[in-house]
Amino acid sequence: MRLIIITLLTYLTFSFLAFIPSVNAGSQDVENEIRTILEERDLEIKDVLGERGTEYTDEQREKLKGLINDIVDYPSMARFALDEKYDELSEDQRKRFTELFAEVIRQQSMEQLDIYRAEVHYDNIEVDGNEAMVYTTSELDNRRIPVKYRMTKTDGEWVIADISVDEVWTAESYRRSFTNILRRHGFDRLMESLERRVERA
Repeated sequence: MRLIIITLLTYLTFSFLAFIPSVNAGSQDVENEIRTILEERDLEIKDVLGERGTEYTDEQREKLKGLINDIVDYPSMARFALDEKYDELSEDQRKRFTELFAEVIRQQSMEQLDIYRAEVHYDNIEVDGNEAMVYTTSELDNRRIPVKYRMTKTDGEWVIADISVDEVWTAESYRRSFTNILRRHGFDRLMESLERRVERA
């Protein structure tokens, strides 16, 4: 009986150990997939950017705006940025807020295009199911800036749910700002502020 138990435990141990490489291999595949997505995006952006001092046509600027932002999950970011207030809104209000919020971020992404010329080093990618954290370092003009991506897999595609540049998270930063406006002035004033910002641009 003792021999049977030892044999069974040995079998289970080796079965478990045999399973570990396949799990690690699967995780490595996902990490490689995410890295490839971000690297290809980076190369496409740099290709359109060209040399420093390049002047862009409206068509080129729209292409850059798409390459930089199309991978971003704006509905998720909008929900997070608005916090509990989001659940109180009607569908039309949510849609309009998300549109304005997305356009503000898109416009902001075009203000300093030189930052997309940076050399990107992928330091680490941590995957947990349909969520991932990507740690990178961007190097430009002898300055190294930590950039992190919080990513989620939505409808079979990996998208960016938030971005941290030099330890400042985009959605979290807007959330603090929006919370102050909502507390002092209400949702309508917040929407007016977003509308004006989009119009100015």
